[in-house]
Amino acid sequence: MSNNMNCFIGCESSYKDAKIVLYGVPFDNTTSFRPGARFGSQAIRNESYGLEEYSIYQDTRLSDYAIHDAFDLECPFGDTKGSLAIIEKFSSKVVKDNKIPVALGGEHLISYACIKPLIHKYPDLTVIHFDAHTDLREEYLKQKLSHATVMRRISEIVKDKHIYQFGIRSGEKDEFIFADTHTNMYKYDLNALTKAIAILRGTPIYLSLDLDVLDPSVFCGTGTPEPGGISFKELHNAILALKGLNIVGADIVELSPHYDTSGASTAVACKITREILLTIGGNINE
Repeated sequence: MSNNMNCFIGCESSYKDAKIVLYGVPFDNTTSFRPGARFGSQAIRNESYGLEEYSIYQDTRLSDYAIHDAFDLECPFGDTKGSLAIIEKFSSKVVKDNKIPVALGGEHLISYACIKPLIHKYPDLTVIHFDAHTDLREEYLKQKLSHATVMRRISEIVKDKHIYQFGIRSGEKDEFIFADTHTNMYKYDLNALTKAIAILRGTPIYLSLDLDVLDPSVFCGTGTPEPGGISFKELHNAILALKGLNIVGADIVELSPHYDTSGASTAVACKITREILLTIGGNINE
């Protein structure tokens, strides 16, 4: 067990030695329904001590890999562009230092700033996106920077058809029309992931996980719950299936812990975070 209970369990390597850098982004300026995702990263850290750092599924521990927890960035309240600049600057440093950034949200718009530095390093970057929502609106409430537009903005900086979307079950008709031409969208579940993985082996991958891809019966602690989602086991198996891919960055977003007073949603987020870190660590060591 980690000796530092301020960081995510088992992530105590120094920044200098780390190959993976975990960092929190307490930002939810553009949340469109129920705010509170800014509290997600700290809740995940706090509750990670309800987990073992050892995964029976992957037969490895977080401390087997060099993972540094850089704690939370300071995002100015109400300043969306300023916050995105801070996120991008930190992600740029991590990428420049040849480390893999993994962000804990926070709302989904943070992905745009997290990904931008990786595009410069990996021009063929492909995004694997798990979510209940398309996030492909051109604008939301006359704003182009929103958690409802984040994949549309990302589609403008990655190559066409370099976004693979899974679990989608909500969006405006225009978003689905856009997806038909510009992304690879697989609605409702993750069943097509195996086919996508076969195509994407060797390609630099950014994993963007909006935890509301899970059914609200599993994960109700989120700002925009959407019935009809996947189970924890389905998501967990999907993460394990990513072993062997070249994952160069990731984010886990949209936990709003106070909407689930049982703490079950935070426990789910913790376990998924552990499994993502171990999957990336295992890929580095292959």
